[in-house]
Amino acid sequence: MRDFYSVLGVKRDAGADEIKAAWRSKAKSVHPDQNRDDPLANNRFAEIGRAYEVLKDPAKRNRYDQQRVKVEAMEREQTIMQQRQSAREAAEKAKQAKANAERILAELAQAEAAKAKADTAAAHAVQAAKAAQAHAQKAQAQSAQAQSAHAQAQAQAEQADTQPSQPGQQSQAAGQQDKKTDAASAQSGRPQGPEDLVSRIFGESPEAAAAAENLRRDAEAAELAEGTPLRAPSSPLLAPIELISSLVRRIRGVPPPPPEKAPDVFSEAVVAISDLLEQKSVPITLNDGREVRVPLDGVTEGHVVRLKAQGLKFQGMQRGDVAVTIKVVRTEKFLVDAYDIRTVLPITLENAVLGCEVEVEGPEGMVKVTVPAWSNSDQVIRIDELGLPDGAGGRGALLVELRVMLWEKPDEKVTDLMRLMREGLYL
Repeated sequence: MRDFYSVLGVKRDAGADEIKAAWRSKAKSVHPDQNRDDPLANNRFAEIGRAYEVLKDPAKRNRYDQQRVKVEAMEREQTIMQQRQSAREAAEKAKQAKANAERILAELAQAEAAKAKADTAAAHAVQAAKAAQAHAQKAQAQSAQAQSAHAQAQAQAEQADTQPSQPGQQSQAAGQQDKKTDAASAQSGRPQGPEDLVSRIFGESPEAAAAAENLRRDAEAAELAEGTPLRAPSSPLLAPIELISSLVRRIRGVPPPPPEKAPDVFSEAVVAISDLLEQKSVPITLNDGREVRVPLDGVTEGHVVRLKAQGLKFQGMQRGDVAVTIKVVRTEKFLVDAYDIRTVLPITLENAVLGCEVEVEGPEGMVKVTVPAWSNSDQVIRIDELGLPDGAGGRGALLVELRVMLWEKPDEKVTDLMRLMREGLYL
């Protein structure tokens, strides 16, 4: 629908004289006689004539304004429907992307599991080879010891034939044999657990054994809860230091550091004024296809509602939040200003001068308004407790903006009065 006000270059509240002056100026500038080289001059001149033909007649102008209001409302509604359709399409695409991502992650997990299985089999094979090698070396050592013992026995037998035995030497040999056995057991390569480390650091006391048992149970519980450790195990050189740090934290009662929080998800919720007045929750669809409900307690245009622990979820991290920005649908009659609601009340010239009592349409019904005498356009009348709830037990106000309007048809008496006031009385 063509905007005749834009064609003439005037505002929507322009008076008849202003419209006529604009028409004359536009018609003179775009007249075909003045623009003979322009093939579109006739079309522009005819369009200006149609615009002036409609706007100069108050009845036609009123019908045109009403029809334009309906068209703009339909365009806004169509825009909202297109936005919702776009949101649904985006949600569907996000759902498909999520399904593809989950499928890829599952394939990666299967590949990782196969790789881990292969690494485990290889590690077992290496351990078996080392164990076989150690067993062979041990058998060779035992054979060598047996041969040495046999040779020593023969030598002792020969020596026993020549001189009496010495008990002191036998005791010394037995002591050396025990030392060799202890050294072999110390070099066997058996991994030391928390009990061995605590015993080496604090001694063989009941308190040290209890502390080592608690550490072992905590480690097993963490592995069972997460499935896999969150970090790689420490090296044998750092194990005593980590053990002492764990004991110090347990004695002091210092809690472990909390896990990192996942990023937040940002979205928008388009609501109506009636939704804010009723303080009910509205549903929205996130990019991953999930539907959540947003509470509207004490919120207004531009507020951000944070939904705790309803955002992204990753392993080993705290779940993120959903931050929803509130957007209020604009209407022809009402405008949201923080917790206040604005509306426009047209009044005639005599009511503006003399004052009156009228009814204005509010978001919850008709409201009586007292217009004081000598009221000007853009003057605001404030009616408390008729706005939006502020969440603290109170409400904003209904702000009624006065707009002085002339009659649809000229009145001779008012015209004479205005002429008298401007030019004076001539006899």
